[in-house]
Formats: sequence, structure tokens, C-alpha cells
Amino acid sequence: MGMLSLPGFLSCGKKKDFNLTHEKDSESSDSDENSERGNWSSKGDYLLSMVGYAVGLGNVWRFPYLTYQNGGGAFLIPYTLMLALAGLPLFFLECSLGQFGSLGPVSIWRVLPLFQGVGITMVIISAFVTIYYNVIIAYALYYLFASFQKVLPWSDCFSWADEFCSKTQIVSDCNATVQGQIIHANYSYITSNNLTCINGTINYKPVQFPSEQYWNKVALQRSSGLEDTGRIVWYLALCLLLSWIIVGAALFKGIKSSGKVVYFTALFPYVILLILLVRGATLEGALDGIEYYIGRQSNITKLMEAEVWKDAATQIFYSLSVAWGGLVALSSYNRFHNNCYSDAIIVCVTNCVTSVFAGFAIFSILGHMAFVSKRPVSEVVDSGFELAFVAYPEALSKLPVSPLWSFLFFFMLLLLGLDSQFASIETLTTTIQDISPRVMRKLRLPLTIGLCAVLFFLGLVCVTQAGIYWVNLIDHFCAGWGILISAVLEIVGIIYIYGGNRFIEDIEMMIGKKSFYFWLWWRVCWFFITPVLLMAILVWSLITFSSPTYGSVVYPTWGTAIGWCMIIFCVIWIPIVAIVKIAKAEGNLIQRIVSCCRPAENWGPYLAIHRGERYSHVVDPKKEKEHEIPTVSAFVYKQK
Repeated sequence: MGMLSLPGFLSCGKKKDFNLTHEKDSESSDSDENSERGNWSSKGDYLLSMVGYAVGLGNVWRFPYLTYQNGGGAFLIPYTLMLALAGLPLFFLECSLGQFGSLGPVSIWRVLPLFQGVGITMVIISAFVTIYYNVIIAYALYYLFASFQKVLPWSDCFSWADEFCSKTQIVSDCNATVQGQIIHANYSYITSNNLTCINGTINYKPVQFPSEQYWNKVALQRSSGLEDTGRIVWYLALCLLLSWIIVGAALFKGIKSSGKVVYFTALFPYVILLILLVRGATLEGALDGIEYYIGRQSNITKLMEAEVWKDAATQIFYSLSVAWGGLVALSSYNRFHNNCYSDAIIVCVTNCVTSVFAGFAIFSILGHMAFVSKRPVSEVVDSGFELAFVAYPEALSKLPVSPLWSFLFFFMLLLLGLDSQFASIETLTTTIQDISPRVMRKLRLPLTIGLCAVLFFLGLVCVTQAGIYWVNLIDHFCAGWGILISAVLEIVGIIYIYGGNRFIEDIEMMIGKKSFYFWLWWRVCWFFITPVLLMAILVWSLITFSSPTYGSVVYPTWGTAIGWCMIIFCVIWIPIVAIVKIAKAEGNLIQRIVSCCRPAENWGPYLAIHRGERYSHVVDPKKEKEHEIPTVSAFVYKQK
């Protein structure tokens, strides 16, 4: 009776829904402003949760590589511009929206019922991503445990290696000069006859470093392709179970428990990055690595290439975690008059500074690896899984006391992954809470455990011998276009349909009246620049689409088809919900569409004390409806 029923949840505001306030939520305390949903215990809890959510693995394993690849220090110019033009405006919009309505990513679309499917898409994509993201955390856990050995198991070609494993490059053949004539011979002949190879004519055998073979043969037990599923790798399954236990334990009391855990998980990675940077800077060859990253070899002419600007925009967009639903969910627990403007600035700047800082720590040690192995830095640099689990572990294995540095690095990856995962799961639980507050209030612990258990079992396919292919497939499809589509519709819906100026007035109810010039920049971005940039990235991504691959392994046609099915399943709810909304509305087709493009009757600040004159039509009908709901307090919303 007091919970949101599904038909009412999908209506265009014609049906009333009741927000129960009689029973206190397990997340709330006596000091909370919102006694039903609860609030962050302190500003620090919120900011660190946001920093932990935004700062993730991509800051360490993607940004440094992109900087190196796109002109070094010159890349910071488009990166900073894209932060100001695309990242920050969308980040501020989502934080403000969540805080104003005090609702999660689905229920917040009371602001524009026709677009509620966008919120559902965000939540489904977040669910897909949590499945494979925790598998990556499981990889980090496995390497963390493997570091507790006197000799790192990937430091040399041990019993698991094959004939292609080597710590150094092996010369195959070359040209040499014999009695004035140039001959081509294999390297064994050259050395046996005390000849010298002519520079530029040396060919090397195809070899793999121990860390690469360890990653493929031992850690993953990787099969030949997606079609060769193989068995579940039991130790990765146990690491996956452990990672879900950690997540569940941190979230058993919602934001009240996770808000305390992030003081460690969000801050300690900076300590480890600093330790790795100091250690790396003292090694021979470190300067060469840093110069490749951001130094003398910066190439300003790269700014003339469209690809560089696209890379900068995409990196900003994904590293800030906008359009995933998490920013709305986390901000929904803020007090109404919290300064969400300054919060957005702080978190965005922290995220970008972290990316740059991490690059120095990564490249200083990769520079030393290049020096030791007598190879150019360009040959040891990589991104993604190859950086985190092949190139960097290889570099760490060459340091004195290598198990210590390996432990610190993988512990850092673990923490970076966990606090992002906390926010993603909180996005899912917040959605459940908004739909069914009484159930979530009474059963938060079993629901959280059940959710983690379901996601764990769904993730088991990712710890089979073909698991890495599934991880790559989900990442390739779900973490790409679906998010871009959600972001475009989100900003178009809020700014062009709900009304940008109206939204600014909502924000001013929270942070106070601001001058015309204060809002000028945000208006320019929200109304013009940000939507155009997002559309450009989306169109570019569609034009340049290529079938997923993992290294040299090409996915089968049915694998690509599964990827398309996943992304269609994510975004199909946008038109489905819109059609349902229109069907449930009253009047002719035009009237129905117009009705669903207006805020629902219950849209506005969550608490009556914050509604003011602009939302005075949201009344407390307790006196009128007490006979209908005698045991609980309820709010029913009516239009003027």
C-alpha cells in the first residue's frame, strides 16, 4: 500500500505515489535531514565516495598511454578543454539533479517521465559493468596473493613456460660482411664465425616475456577463443567470490558503512602512487620514461589530428563516470543545501590531477624497464590489461625487493577498483530503495547479499578459460555506446525539454542565487557545446566501429551478435518506457506526449521544508488522507 507499484511508477504523474516516512531507514540517523532515505554522515564521506567512484583503473592504465600516444604534454591541452566543455558540465548537471530530487537514477526522471527509460538504461549498464569490473578486481587479488613469494612467479621462464618465453630478445638472423661480400645467415652461424651483424639488418625471433606468458598460461589459463569456454579457473573464482564478499561487507549498511570505508580505499592509492613515483624516480632510465610521457618529445602538431581530440573527449567522459547513474545516486543522499557546485569542481579536478600524477609513477618505472632490457620505451609501453598485468609486473620484477613493489601496485589496483565498485552497487540498491522503500528499509542486508550473490554467479563465465574474452566483449559494447546515448538524451531532456533556465532555478534553491555571469558559461555548455560534443563522439564511435578483438584473436560472428544483443537490451528500455508512458496518459496522441514531457505531479524537493513557493503545490495531505493510511505518514503530490 505504501510502496510504489509498477504501474504507478511508469505513469506520467497521473497516479499518486506515497513516500513512507513513519519507519526509520537503517541508513538514517537522528542527525539526518532526510530521515527516510538517510544522508551522508559528513561532507568528507560524500566527496571521497565521489572521488573513489570517478578515479578508477582507467586513470592508471589508460590515461598515461593516451598521453604518450597523442603528443605527450601537448595532449593536456585538449584534455583540459574537454574537461571544461564536456566533462564538468555533465558532472555538475548530474550532481545537481540527484541532490535536488533526492532520488536515484530511475526515480529522478519524475522530472521528465517520457525519458525514464534513460534511467533504466543507466542502471542496467551499471549492472553489466559491475559483473566484469569485479572480475578485474579478482585479477588484482590473484596477483596480490602471488606477490607473497620470495621470487615473483613471472620474473623468469619457469616450468609453465614454452620455447617462446625469453627475458631478452633473441636474434634470429642478420646480414654480415665476409671478405667484402654481404651475406645473410642465421645468428648461430654469425656468432660461430665471429662475425658482426650489420646495423638495421637484425631480425628477432618472436618471443614472449615471462610476464606475458604467466598472464596467459597461468593466471588466465586462456583458451584459443570465445568459442572454447573450457573450465572455470578455480582460483580466479575464489578471488571473485572474495571481491564480492568485500563489496557486500562494505555496503551492508549502505552509505553509512561505505562512507567510512572510502576513507581508506580512496586515499591510500595516493600514498602508494607517491611511493611508486619516488622509487621510480630514483631508478636508472626513469627520466627517459617520463620524457616519453610528457617531456621533450611532446608533439604540438598532434593537435591538428581529430583523433587526438576524440581521445581526449572520450577519456574525460569515461573517467568522470558520467551517465552511469552513480553520480545521481550518490548525490541523492546529500543535504538539500549542500554546495554541489564546489563539489563538482573539486572531484573533477582531483580526477584529472590523479590521472597526470599516475602517469609519472607508471612511466618512471617503465623507463627503467626499457633501460634494463635495452629497448626503446615505446616497446614496453602498453595500456589496459597489458599494462596492468604484463608490462608493469615485468618492470616491477626487475626492481630490488620486487615482491614489495608488486604487492603495493596490485593493492593499489584493488583499492581503485573497489571504491568504484561500491558506488556502482550503491546505484543498484538506491534504485531498489526508491521503487520499494519499505522492502529496502526492512531487508537491506539480505537484499545486498542477494544482489552480490546474483552478480557473482553471473560473473562466473568471466573466470572460465575464455573469461577474458567475455570481459573484453562486455566492455567493448556495454561501456561504450549505451553510455553515450544515455548522456545525449539526459542533457537534451533536462536542458531542452524540462528547461535549462528552470533547472538553473532549481539549483539556485540549493546553493543560493547567482549572477547572470556566473551561469553564462554553464548555459553556453549545456545548451550548445556539451550536446554537440557528445553527439560528435557518438557519431564518431558509430562510424569507426570495428568488431571486438583481443590481441590477435578475432571474435566469432555469434560473439559479436551477443555483444549487439547486450547493448540493445540496455537501450531498448528507452523507447519501451516512453511508449508505456504515452499509452497510460490521457487525451489524443499530441496531448499524451506533451503530458509526458511535463514533470510528474510528485516532482520537486523531497522534503516539504525545501519546496518553497516554486513547489508549494506539493502539499502534505496527511490531514486529508489519514483515514486511508492510518499507520504511516504519506506525501501525495498535486499539481497547482
